[in-house]
Amino acid sequence: MRVHLATDHAGLELKNLLADRLHEAGHQVIDHGAHTLDPEDDYPRWIIPGAEAVAADPGSLGIVIGGSGNGEQMAANKVRGIRAALAYDTTTASLARQHNDANVLSLGARMQDPEQHWEIVRTFLDTPFSEGERHIRRIGEVTAYEQEHWQG
Repeated sequence: MRVHLATDHAGLELKNLLADRLHEAGHQVIDHGAHTLDPEDDYPRWIIPGAEAVAADPGSLGIVIGGSGNGEQMAANKVRGIRAALAYDTTTASLARQHNDANVLSLGARMQDPEQHWEIVRTFLDTPFSEGERHIRRIGEVTAYEQEHWQG
């Protein structure tokens, strides 16, 4: 699977670790940055292009990383076609895929240790959308709103 990664300075170390683990697991990783540590960088610079790449690459998934993951989730969700979910454990990661067909996972690098993050990522990538009627209906309502009101 193609996995797009994007982070600011706060998630740089975690992004690099996850990129290595994803490669080892056989995934194709596309790294949208950051590539160097700059404590003054701003997450939208990296997150928005990463989310745009996921939206333009059907079948791929994305992972965005920041200190808490909150701003990164918000920025990714500004991109048409993105359903980014902040996950802080394997349950929220699984539900994001099963119920919301999330295509971007947001992580807070300062919130868990690297092994916990890896388990969250593995769960997110390995969990399929449930295809449940109520979930399809709800996603359709959100998508209809997005299409009607998006100004891009």
